[in-house]
Amino acid sequence: MHPAPSVILFTTLSGLGFGLLFFLGLGQPAATGAVAFVFYAIAYALAVGGLLASTFHLGRPERAWRALTQWKTSWLSREGICAVAALLMMGLYALGAVFLDSHWTLLGWLGAALSLATVFTTSMIYTQLKTIPRWNMELTPAVFLTFSLAGGALLAGAEGLAPWLLATAGAVQLAYWAKGDKALEHSGTNLGTATGLGDRGSVRAFEPPHTGSNYLLREFVHVVGRKHAQKLRIIAFVLGFALPLLLILTPVQGFAIKHLFAALAVLSHLAGVAVSRWLFFAQAEHVVGLYYGKR
Repeated sequence: MHPAPSVILFTTLSGLGFGLLFFLGLGQPAATGAVAFVFYAIAYALAVGGLLASTFHLGRPERAWRALTQWKTSWLSREGICAVAALLMMGLYALGAVFLDSHWTLLGWLGAALSLATVFTTSMIYTQLKTIPRWNMELTPAVFLTFSLAGGALLAGAEGLAPWLLATAGAVQLAYWAKGDKALEHSGTNLGTATGLGDRGSVRAFEPPHTGSNYLLREFVHVVGRKHAQKLRIIAFVLGFALPLLLILTPVQGFAIKHLFAALAVLSHLAGVAVSRWLFFAQAEHVVGLYYGKR
C-alpha cells in the first residue's frame, strides 16, 4: 500500500492519545486541577489530531460523518462510534478531575474501556483484509494495542508498567515482522489465484498488463528494498523501544533531569512508532501486485 502521511499520522497519534486516555481513566496519574488539565489536553490533542488527520485521506472529507452509519458491517464505522463515545465519556471524567477535584471511578473505567476498544477497532480495519496477508493475522491487533498501551504508559508516567509494556510491544513488533515476511507465501496466493487461471496449470506473465501506471499501482503496490526495510526496522525498534527503555531505566538525580529523560523517551517512542507505521503500510504486499508482476 502507498504509505499516505495522513494515515501514518492517524494511526500513530490516535493510538498514543487513546493509550493515555486509557491510563487516565484508570486513575494513572490521579491528577486534579491544572495538572490534570495538562494531561487531558495532551491526550485529546493526540487523539483528536489523529482522527482529523485520517479525514485528509478521504476523497470527500465532508462526508466522513457517514462512516458512523454502517456500524453493523464496517469496522471503520465501529471505530468512529467507539472514538466519539470514548472522547465524550473521558470528557465528562476530565470535568470532574479538573474542575471538581473528583475522580468518578465508574465513568473512568468505561472511558478507559472505550479508549482501548477504539484502538482495537482501528486495528481490525486492516486485520480483516484478506487481500493483504501481512495484515490479515492475529498479531496485527496485538501490535496496535501494545503500542498504544506502551505509549500511554510513557505519557502517563506509569513508571512501574512502562518498562514491561515497552518490552512487550517490542517483542510483539519483532514477532509481527518475522511472521509477516512469510505471510504472502503462506497464504497460498500466487499469479494463478490472482488471475483465476491456476486450475489450468502453471501461470506466468508474458508481459505487463500495460506500460504506464494506474490507480491500483499507485495505491496498492509499493515495493520496499530488503536492505532499506531492514535499516528502517532497526531504526524503528531502537527509537520505539530500546532507547525509551534505556532512558526511563537510567537512574538520574533531580526533578528536571528526570522529566527531561521522560520527555525524550516519549519523543523517541513516537518517532519509532511513526517509522514502524510507515513500514506497516509500505510493506503491505497487496495481492493485486501479483497480477502486475510486482511480487
